[in-house]
Amino acid sequence: MDIQIWSDVVCPWCYIGKRRLENAVREFGGDVTVTYRAYQLDASPVPQPLPIKQVMTEKFGGTERAEQMFAHVAGIGADEGLALDFDRALAANTFAAHRLIAWAAGQQRQADMLDALQRAHFTDGVDIGSLPALAGLAGSIGLDAGAALAYLESDAGTSAVETDLAEAKELGITSVPTFVIDGKYAVQGAQDTATLVAAFEEIARREAVDVGR
Repeated sequence: MDIQIWSDVVCPWCYIGKRRLENAVREFGGDVTVTYRAYQLDASPVPQPLPIKQVMTEKFGGTERAEQMFAHVAGIGADEGLALDFDRALAANTFAAHRLIAWAAGQQRQADMLDALQRAHFTDGVDIGSLPALAGLAGSIGLDAGAALAYLESDAGTSAVETDLAEAKELGITSVPTFVIDGKYAVQGAQDTATLVAAFEEIARREAVDVGR
């Protein structure tokens, strides 16, 4: 089974969805390959890192509503064993982070790199729009930080990210995470583990029927 996941590094539901997917793949137990694809919830430049709470409070039209949203998402994250500290998280444009994920994918470390980026953003308050910070995160998982910085300071990886973004548009993806399974089944949102396992089992059944025809 091939699973392509469009997600953004700063999307809390993508972070939660990744953990649930990992649990579901283990529970499903089949032969599964997982590939993470780039998506940007907001492609606007971020000239300086601002606290995510400040940015989202303006978008949600008030502190009370924003705080309720943050508490709700953080609680769901905690249920999955994830620490989402919105008091520390910083707003950032994620294009360079997606390029770094593409670089790590070439070294068979895509999921590890994404995990490090999400943890850095949601738990540690790292500015993932900073190229030196991104290179440091690559070093934190055992990759060559110097090589990562040189890569990020070039245009390398730009076409890979642009290809993912273009394909998301072609597929009509407007929210993430979106899972595309075997190129023809779509599952949207951070579905819970049991729902994902049930979906995998149903897809495996359908594919087996198709093969047997």
